[in-house]
Amino acid sequence: MTTPVLIVLILLLAFAVWLGITRWLSGADMRQWDDPSRLAQDAAAEEQFAARADGQSSEQRIVLETLAKLLGDIARVPYSKRLAQMRSSLDAVMDGRSFACRFVAANAAGVRAEWVLAPGADPNRRTLYIHGGAYTAGSPKSHRSITERFAEITGGAVLAIDYRLMPEHRRRAGIDDCRSAYRWLLENGPEGAAPATSMFVAGDSAGGNLTLSLIAWLRDAGLRAPDAAIVLSPATDSTLASPSLRANLETDPMLGPIFRHLARIPRSLLLWFAWLQNRIRPADPVISPLFGDLSNLPPLLIQASRAEMLIDDARRYARKARSAGSPVRLQTWSHMVHVWQIFTPALPEAREAFDEIRRFVDAAAPAGAAGGRAT
Repeated sequence: MTTPVLIVLILLLAFAVWLGITRWLSGADMRQWDDPSRLAQDAAAEEQFAARADGQSSEQRIVLETLAKLLGDIARVPYSKRLAQMRSSLDAVMDGRSFACRFVAANAAGVRAEWVLAPGADPNRRTLYIHGGAYTAGSPKSHRSITERFAEITGGAVLAIDYRLMPEHRRRAGIDDCRSAYRWLLENGPEGAAPATSMFVAGDSAGGNLTLSLIAWLRDAGLRAPDAAIVLSPATDSTLASPSLRANLETDPMLGPIFRHLARIPRSLLLWFAWLQNRIRPADPVISPLFGDLSNLPPLLIQASRAEMLIDDARRYARKARSAGSPVRLQTWSHMVHVWQIFTPALPEAREAFDEIRRFVDAAAPAGAAGGRAT
């Protein structure tokens, strides 16, 4: 065999190996869940809400100006310092705000956290909140506007966890922290050891991903499931296959500027990078809940914006879960930014979203445990 022929054979073999592993990393084809007619007879498949003034209200303009400043502050520092700047900028968003709740530092089985306690909170009615931030940023402080609303809505104690972030830690560390904190919360409240009378889990964006991963793990592990779960603009597919990741790049003022550069990189390279970085196959349900068994899940409410890059992550998950028989509701808003609920109470659509969450929580709570403060 001549040398040129041998080189060609080696290259063909290498390409075949690359292609085979890439397909394995990407997992099953989920395009079947892009067809809304699959659930055409299901009136609750997607509840659509309209934004006021089609994105031109004064409140929405303030939100966009806030985002532009935050992203500008991050872009102005050297690349090596951007992660630190993003973390500090996110926490600073809550500076100067007044809250009716108390925030108390906690240790949940080794996981740093804080209790969010509204006046008159029932310590045995509990919510685990998992913040977003692309697995690399965010904290209980950065999401206090959201956790305060959950405390008021549920009338109980909210535990917002400060799970370990990347890149200092691997993706698995944050997953383990969520599991440990939930198990601890079942038996511990802000006043000490005591079993929970009701349990909820909620999260946004990356925290929504961790929430969906958690509820599937609880089912498989035979542990007590939450009475309900709520996810805001969740990431459900770490293989980056959702059409809206590219289709909504220009209509998402939060994620678009951050991830625009990734749109230029071939998806196959991103899959390999994610695999090498996380040591977890991107299609593994532990980080891509969409690819898992979605049957026998607790009542779940998903809220997302029809303008954001992750809308198809939400839609695909909701359609597949409902097809598997799980009680899932999907609510979408037009012209909203990613996780617009964080801009409560100033943004009317954020208040509307929390009104829907309150109704959902009240309906899902155990008898005698529903109802927080009026909103």
